[in-house]
Parts: sequence; structure tokens; C-alpha cells
Amino acid sequence: MIKNPSPYSLSKRRFFTASPEKAIRAVCKNRLSSYLSEDAIEDVYKAFVFAEKYHRGQTRKSGEQYIHHPIEVTETLAELRMDSRTLMAALLHDVIEDTDATKEQIIDQFGEDIALLVDGVSKIGQIEFATKEQAEAENFRKMLMAMSEDVRVMIIKLADRLHNMRTLSIMRAEKRKRISQQTIDIYAPIAERLGLYHWARELQDLCFSYLYPKRHRAIEKAIKFREGNRKLIVEKLQNSLNQTIENAGLTDFSVKGRRKTVYSIYKKMIKKRQSFDELHDIYGFRIIVDSVDECYRVLGIIHNTYKPIPGRFVDYVAIPKANGYQSLHTVVFGPLGDNIEVQIRTKEMDRIAEAGVAAHWIYKQGESSNENSSHLARQWLLDLLDPKHHTGNPVEFLEHLKTDLYPDEVYVFTPKGDIKKMPRGSTALDFAYAVHTDVGNHCTGARINRSLASLPTVLQNGDSVEIITSKSSWPTTAWLNYAVTAKARTQIRNYLKHQTQGDALKLGKRLLAGATKQRLFGRRKIPAKVQQKLLQELQLDTWSELLVEVGFGKRLPDMVARQIAQLSDDSAEGELEEQEPLIIKGSEGLLVTYSRCCCPIPGDSILGIFTAGHGLVVHTTDCPNISELQRQPEKCLLVDWDDEIEQHFNVRLQVKLNHVSGAFAAVATAIAENGSNINHVDLHEGADNVRQMDFVVEVTDRIHLAQIIKAIYRTPNVSKVNRQKG
Repeated sequence: MIKNPSPYSLSKRRFFTASPEKAIRAVCKNRLSSYLSEDAIEDVYKAFVFAEKYHRGQTRKSGEQYIHHPIEVTETLAELRMDSRTLMAALLHDVIEDTDATKEQIIDQFGEDIALLVDGVSKIGQIEFATKEQAEAENFRKMLMAMSEDVRVMIIKLADRLHNMRTLSIMRAEKRKRISQQTIDIYAPIAERLGLYHWARELQDLCFSYLYPKRHRAIEKAIKFREGNRKLIVEKLQNSLNQTIENAGLTDFSVKGRRKTVYSIYKKMIKKRQSFDELHDIYGFRIIVDSVDECYRVLGIIHNTYKPIPGRFVDYVAIPKANGYQSLHTVVFGPLGDNIEVQIRTKEMDRIAEAGVAAHWIYKQGESSNENSSHLARQWLLDLLDPKHHTGNPVEFLEHLKTDLYPDEVYVFTPKGDIKKMPRGSTALDFAYAVHTDVGNHCTGARINRSLASLPTVLQNGDSVEIITSKSSWPTTAWLNYAVTAKARTQIRNYLKHQTQGDALKLGKRLLAGATKQRLFGRRKIPAKVQQKLLQELQLDTWSELLVEVGFGKRLPDMVARQIAQLSDDSAEGELEEQEPLIIKGSEGLLVTYSRCCCPIPGDSILGIFTAGHGLVVHTTDCPNISELQRQPEKCLLVDWDDEIEQHFNVRLQVKLNHVSGAFAAVATAIAENGSNINHVDLHEGADNVRQMDFVVEVTDRIHLAQIIKAIYRTPNVSKVNRQKG
């Protein structure tokens, strides 16, 4: 009664000894004749003849003829009732990569659509890569790009990988583990995202058996022992479900029982930190009905009969998964003391759940079906492939792919009530980039369910999220620590990569101009001969490279100016002019940063400190953190504020107030009414009903700050306000 994806058995390897001709005839007779026309079957056979001709003489590690592999892949796809063009491409999927056949020959004989499918599945063999990881990553990217044009590329590849995993035992242990790790990291999650859940489960189980064989055997043994003791009771439970639904007046329905796979049980044991004996939800039932109304009706019947477990109900009917999957999921407390998972869906939903996006190409009266599922799949693929437009590093792209293949999702709402699907574990920062890249680049915080929250806050199902932005905010390297989605991480890296180079060049030019003015007595122009000599000494190719290194703080401008003076013909010794300060405008970019310890603002007396790799960090002169650095004058630079600055700067305020209703709201209102935003707030309990609140607010200068502090002081219940430094 309890059905489960069975491991690959020897009985299914019947083609290893049969001739290729008999093997393909058996597939045509047993699989294809039930749903394809005679002409379509003839086309599939022609593809076999072509593939057999070019694979002739090739063998696999097991010693069998190579052609049996594409035949097995084709039969796996035929089990899904895939269209004839997909089956032809499956038979031909290795001919470009492993034989002398060319793409042009396939176009000639079978058409461009099949050639594109075959080419999409084929690895890149003509290009030499520096490392195996880079080659693997580039092959994934090529396949996914082809997949964005036609999802059948990935469906064929998954069927190919499934057969390879079923026959992986012939490989040496090291290769088995490497391929299994790659499969469980990439292919199984993709199968899950495409709705091919039975393939995903089998891939996961096979990978688990190769990666951790002892654990797999132990859990499998425990499952068989429990099934032996409870088989009759589980059958009674299925009969009870049938009887309960019949008594409610429904007639056209079916109830199917299943148990969880070895791998899913292992994951649950790890997640809950429980032994196998402590797990009580390894069985599940699927109820198939006619309509959506009946789905909800059956849900009510089940919840009325068995107590539902709080927090374990998910409605994928109202909010489908990205791949088009729809079903009601609930977990109830069963009569045996076990938790039982119940899935309720219509026949059409069940068909899509079994075939996923492949349902779009399932042969049905000569036409493709399920346009909605195909559209959802394509949209997911476009979102998944978005990083390829922003990074040229294939290994980085592969990491983004792994990150974005979370099978679980959370559903959050925009302020207007629109639903956004995010990977589980996503933060407010990820949501900002999901809304728009510009929103992400300028976000400073969020309001989650109308309460202020920081960007690293992890989102939960049902959260309502509003992003707070500021023109003076931009990405920093710290953002990469709490960005989860591929889009957010790619956009942050992209911004930092382009912005820092340009900022370093501009800052380096300004710093070196100021330093050479002192050394060359007012002359800022450096002769070309002197530039060339200096570049040779420093082993650099261009003057821009030197300026970038100065901007990054890797070379101190005063030291470089001294070298220039020594190489210059008019570098006569004499007293230097009094050093002029570097004018700060507030818009220099990433290479001029404002210290978070003292939060300098226009009007403060400031000092610049060179930090290798980070450029110039601006502190207030009374900041306690720079006392040690001031002992190294070559790393210090006099800086001053420009007379006209229109930027906003963060400043930290400490507010002490009585703990009464509405006190915080009054302080927040006072800040807002004086033209400032609250970017962050921390609350600390104090003695005698007094609370301390640490705010990070935006100001334009010291005058603006003074206005805000006075406004807060005038607020009832506030006892103290002061600016925090150090």
C-alpha cells in the first residue's frame, strides 16, 4: 500500500544484455505506442538509427554498449509521456559531445529545434579552462542559458543524470562521491524546482546512499522494521480516510498512501536532532478530488476528524509554487500517536505535481498543454539566470545558482498587498533588491509589519515589508554578509566592483595632486619622463594603476610625492609649504568612508586616516579610536568639509525616557517632523522604569542635529539626549 520510489533494480537493466535494436523496439511497443502516433514513433526510431551508428563501438565502464544509455534516458522520459521531439533529442543527446557527429548534421536530418536541445545538453569541449571547477561552472551556465530558451534541455539532462546515478556503483569511490555531491547540490534541487518531485527524491536517495552508505543502510533497515510492525494499521488508517470522505457525500476521489524517502527522513532527523525512534511523521497520504471547492471541503473533513498540528498547514492552491505546483498540505495527529501528512489536490494539480513543467510537453491530442505551468517555469528560469548578465565569473555564477535553488519559500507582502516569493532565510535586504535594484542600492532599513527593522532581519511567512531608502546610502562589503539571494549578492558585488575602481582613481588623483603640490612647490603637473621612471621603479604599467593604488590606501600619497620629487629635475631641497586640507564634499563614493564609531558630520573637526584596501576613513578629531593612529603621521591626512554639502549623514543619538505608553512614538514623530529619517533603533531596559533608546538618524550638519536634539528634549517623558561617539 505504501508506495515509494524504488532504488534502481537489476530487473530494470534488461537492456544490458539485449541488442540495441530489441531495446528500442521494446520501448516503442511498451511505452510509445500507448500515446504517440505511428509517424511520431517512426521519427523516434530514425533518431535511434542515427545515434546507434555514431555510438557504435563505444562502451561504458560496465562493458555494455554505449547506445543503451540514451535508450534508457528515452524510456525514462517516455514514462512521463513526453513528446516525440524530446524523445528524439534524448536519443541524440550525446552524439555531438562524444562522437564525430556535428550540429549541422542533426539540423539537416532532424531540424533546428532538436539540434538546439542536443547542443544545450552537450558540454563545452572546445575551450580549455584553467580549472575543473571553472569548466564545470561554465558548462552549467551554457546549459541553463539553453534551458531559458527551452526547458526541455534541463528535463533531458535530468533524465540523463538520473540514469547515470542509477549506474554509478561501477565508478571508483572518489568519483562516486564527487558526482553525488554535485547532483545533490545542483540537479536534485533543479528537479524539485521544476516540479519533478519523484525524480528529485530518487536523485537525493541515490546521492545519500553513495555519500553516506552506512547511514543509508541503517535508516533503511529501521524503516523496514517499522513498516513490518505497522503495515496493517496504516492500511486501516487509509480505509478510515476513505470511509470518512465517503460519509461526507463525496464519491469521485482517491486516497494514496506513501512513506517518506530515506534521505528526507535523514534530513528531518538532522533538523530536529532526533533519533529515528523519536520521529512520528514518516507516513503521508494524498487525496485526489475533482475540483478546487472539494479540496477545501476535504480539508475541513480531515481537520474535523483528526486534530491538525498548529503551524503545519500550507495553502499552495491559493499561492502556487514558482513551478506551478498546487496542493493543500496539512499535518494531523493520527490515531497511532504519529503525525500524518495529508496532501489534497485536484486531478489536474496531481498531473502537474507528477510531471512538473514537463506537463507542458506531455503529448495530448497532438497539442501541448498547461500554458500556465510553462509560463511560471519560464519566469523562474529568467529570475534564476538574471545573474549571468552581471558577472563574467562562471564559478561565481555557479555559487549564485546553488544559493538560489532553495526548495522552500516564504511569502511576504508589499505595502500595496502584492505577494513576493522569497527563498527561505531571505532578509529585508534581499526583499529590497527583489523590488528593484535602485531600491536595494539605496536602502537603509525596513518596516516589517509596521515596526522598524534592520536590513539583516530574516523574513517570515506573511510579513508585510516596506523598504526605507536614502539617497546618501549605498552598498558596502558588509552587505554581502546578510544578503542571501543570488540577485542581491550579484547586484552588491557589481556595484562594489565598478564603484570602487572609479572612486579609487578619483581619490588617488586628488590625494597625489595635494601631496605633490607640497613637494614640488605648487607645481602639480608631473613631467611624463618622471612618471615613466616612477612606474618602472614601482613595476606598474600605467599611471592610472598608481593612482588606484593610492586611492585604495596601498601606497601613501606623501611617500609617492617624495619619490616624484627625488626623480624630478627641479626637486631642490627646501621647506615644504604648509599642508592644505583635502576638501570633503560628501559624495566621493566608497573610497572616502565615514567612521561608524564617531559618525562625523559637517561642522565637526575631522581627520582622514589611510587604511590599506579601504581608502580614506574620516574620523572626528576627538574620536577615541584614532589616538594610536595619530602616532603614525604618514597615515594621517588633514581634511575639511566643503562649504556647500547637500548629502545626508548618519549620527548616533542616545535617548533616555520614561517607559510609558506613546513615549517612543512621540520621539519618532519629533525626529520625523525635523526632516530626518530613523535608520536604526535599539532598545535597552533600564532601572526605575527608564528605557534607553539608541537611534541612528540622518542629518545634514551640526545645526540640523542641534534642532533634532532640542525637539527630542521638548518631548514629554524624555530625561536625557546626547550624541554618541567612540
